[in-house]
Amino acid sequence: MKAIIYRDNGGPEVLELVDRDLPTPGPGEVRVRIAVSGVNPTDWKTRSGATNPKQFAEVTPHLDGAGTIDAVGDGVPAGRVGERVWLFMATAGRPIGTAAEFTVVPAGNAVPLPGGAGFELGASLGVPALTAHRALTVAEDGPRRLRPGALDGKVVLAAGGAVGHAAIQLARWAGATVISTISGPAKAWLATAAGADHVINYREGDPAAEIRTIAPDGVDIVAEVALGANLALDLAVLRTRGTIATYANDGNKPVSLDVRQNMVLNTRFQFLVLYTVGPAALSAAAEDVAAAVADGALPVGEEHGLPLVRFPLDRTADAHRAVEDGTVGKVLVDVA
Repeated sequence: MKAIIYRDNGGPEVLELVDRDLPTPGPGEVRVRIAVSGVNPTDWKTRSGATNPKQFAEVTPHLDGAGTIDAVGDGVPAGRVGERVWLFMATAGRPIGTAAEFTVVPAGNAVPLPGGAGFELGASLGVPALTAHRALTVAEDGPRRLRPGALDGKVVLAAGGAVGHAAIQLARWAGATVISTISGPAKAWLATAAGADHVINYREGDPAAEIRTIAPDGVDIVAEVALGANLALDLAVLRTRGTIATYANDGNKPVSLDVRQNMVLNTRFQFLVLYTVGPAALSAAAEDVAAAVADGALPVGEEHGLPLVRFPLDRTADAHRAVEDGTVGKVLVDVA
């Protein structure tokens, strides 16, 4: 099979296209013929050595993807062969991800993909959708699972990017009022296309006052991508006992907390990363995301607020560069 590998940490140039033997699924595993592989910031950060020390002599990258199960290991129903699936956490503690014609994952990490959903959608789920789910289910008085109505009466503040896009869609599916902060008209269009009820340009006027006009009692949950840059705004609009769920610190601006301000607010800060969130939370998130997909609540593409930027397998290095450069939308690698 064709596969992308790297043997040493470094820039995108360490990625190589090679021929490798087909992997064999072990007990409780499935082998998937990959159609589309999704690229996330965590993939290039792991490749570069910035996070997650390299565990294996050779690594095929990418946590997310979609394709068709073509073989199963002991303990997995044979009826799963031929099933269209989306994959998550493929390289978590494992050497072979989805940047290859075939990969092997635990059966629970291969989630059935409805017939009406394309492989590009399946490859766009994984890290963004599961991270968004976690951000929306950690509030003290909020739900632990998402379904239609679970966030009725709640106000969610989300920014852009693939996780922000999924947070907007999942929050709307669950019944929340969604506010999205944006930097200009193009981003406003994308947030509205994703389903945001309100868009606020954080570079103009008084964004805190505008958000408070929409949500006089404050925002219940903030899904935060740049905590250092946005903390002052978050705290200005957060309701008492509200939650700031942060999954990144884009820009790397240092975070400084006014302890008394947060004591008075009874702020809940939830820091999150999927690698250590635990199997129960991952499994619950995968089930709820699958239900949202079945309901048609997580579409992708520019018309739905998430442009797709696609590369062939032999240009995976360029796909990594696109993600590192902050390309707007979801970067995918077409494998099949």
